[in-house]
Amino acid sequence: MKWLLGTLLLLVVAVALGMELLIYTAYVLLAMLVVSRALARRWIEGLAAERECSRLSAQVGDKVAVAVTVINKGRLPVPWVLAEDVLPWQAIVERPPRIKVTGPRRLIAMLRPGGRKTMFYQLHFQMRGYIQAGPLLLESGDLFGLHRRYRVATEPHYVLVYPRVVPLAGYDLASRRPIGEIRLASRLYEDPTRISGVRDYQPGDALNRVHWRATARTGRLHSKTYEPSTIAGATVLLDFHAAAYPNRNEPYRSELAVTTVASLANAVYQMGQQVGLVTNGRDAADRIRIEGWQSEYRDRRLARESVAMRDQSGRLRPLVVDTRRGADQLLRILETLARVELTDGLDFSQLVAETIGRLPRDATVVAVLPDVSPQTAFALSTLKRRGLAVTAVVIAVEDDEWWDASRLLLRERIDFRRIAREEDLAVLGRADLVG
Repeated sequence: MKWLLGTLLLLVVAVALGMELLIYTAYVLLAMLVVSRALARRWIEGLAAERECSRLSAQVGDKVAVAVTVINKGRLPVPWVLAEDVLPWQAIVERPPRIKVTGPRRLIAMLRPGGRKTMFYQLHFQMRGYIQAGPLLLESGDLFGLHRRYRVATEPHYVLVYPRVVPLAGYDLASRRPIGEIRLASRLYEDPTRISGVRDYQPGDALNRVHWRATARTGRLHSKTYEPSTIAGATVLLDFHAAAYPNRNEPYRSELAVTTVASLANAVYQMGQQVGLVTNGRDAADRIRIEGWQSEYRDRRLARESVAMRDQSGRLRPLVVDTRRGADQLLRILETLARVELTDGLDFSQLVAETIGRLPRDATVVAVLPDVSPQTAFALSTLKRRGLAVTAVVIAVEDDEWWDASRLLLRERIDFRRIAREEDLAVLGRADLVG
């Protein structure tokens, strides 16, 4: 636009002064600008792209192959095109990086009509997350560099990287306060809403216990048996408020917290017990863009900003995976943990106040905490006064943090454990770790 305005101004001056040679030069320059602008737009509109991603889910340490092909579907040759597959910059530059890239994700080429160029690269996932691969950003323009056009050519792929799961080799159900099911020596209480089977009638059985259908079928009295009313399984509360995770220990502490929750959920699930998850973290899926692809821009910065995931999410509701049994329950929890991000929304005490009505009483509440403040300890004490079995797992990397947390938890008589590194997970359920 600046060149066009300058040429028009030059033409006006040349006409006013009657300089024929300058008028001719201005006309030639104006024609060149118009033709170059039209060609640049025609070239960028004739380009298309395809992306192939080997898979859309992965584990930490896996590699995913990506192939991106740029195609010239126009009738004119494209003198040059610069293609860049956009990746989350923060995930690459942070230390340690969440992903490492092997191979080129940028190419520059000349494409004849119907021509195509392909680039291959691999994503090596160092941490869990919800990673956006793409879209492809195309740049082209005239041969003089006067006009440049930018275009988003493909929709992105989203790769879900599951958190690491550590087997809890020291998981002990016979501990004084285990995480998960509490084993009872005798069935003192039974839940009449859950029938477990039928047995012969015994003297003293109430009439409402008699199984009349079995009695009529066999000709002798039978009674119902019920499942014991015990505490079974766990509901894990993960505190993922950003203020509780100082930068000096990040992202180590937050990733260790997620690994702890995933390992606990896996252990409870393997026992066949119910398990659930409640967290105040942000779901990365809330930040994805669902429109704006296949757009054209005149500025590279605006093009990159338009295709990246949003920086913020207005969600203030907790992320909840209801506590229940089921073959796909663990998968739902791991998917939620893969996408969860630190947030400045609800703190832990607000999370408890928001979800206390949804916590089942027949499951242990396991709070995974990076820090314990007086408000956090009081929230746990509130759960305990409501009749819930409560255990705290503190991700305390430094000793002074651990002593402050243990003092507050002891004052509220909350059972607790400490996790300072991943190796501590192997003995998380042993009785000698009980505070």
